[in-house]
Amino acid sequence: MFWFLSSIAHLLMGAAFVMFGVRNLKNIAALTAVLEAKKISQPENAAKFGVGLQIAGGALTFLGAFFGWFGLLGGLAMMVFLVLATVLFHPFWEFPADQQAPHISAALTNTALFGGFLLIFALGF
Repeated sequence: MFWFLSSIAHLLMGAAFVMFGVRNLKNIAALTAVLEAKKISQPENAAKFGVGLQIAGGALTFLGAFFGWFGLLGGLAMMVFLVLATVLFHPFWEFPADQQAPHISAALTNTALFGGFLLIFALGF
């Protein structure tokens, strides 16, 4: 039963982030603009790296259902991705109080997802 449920978790979380990443391929210009405004060096390359990390981490997580150490790598990649995404795109502390709500929600969602990927990482051992 544990193996079955663990496999379903890997498949669902991995596939979702591959799909999010593929969707974000269409948003490179918008992501680049946000990074430019934050004075990030080489913002287009940084945006492409982030989307690539999202797709690769999702794919590795998905494959972790079949090969445990892929899940370890995928979980690690996704935890890095979530920290970067939260700090760069949802820094609620930088917004006026009346604009913080969606960023707080995104930060909390990313925190919960981080916990899920921490479990996936741990299952890879």
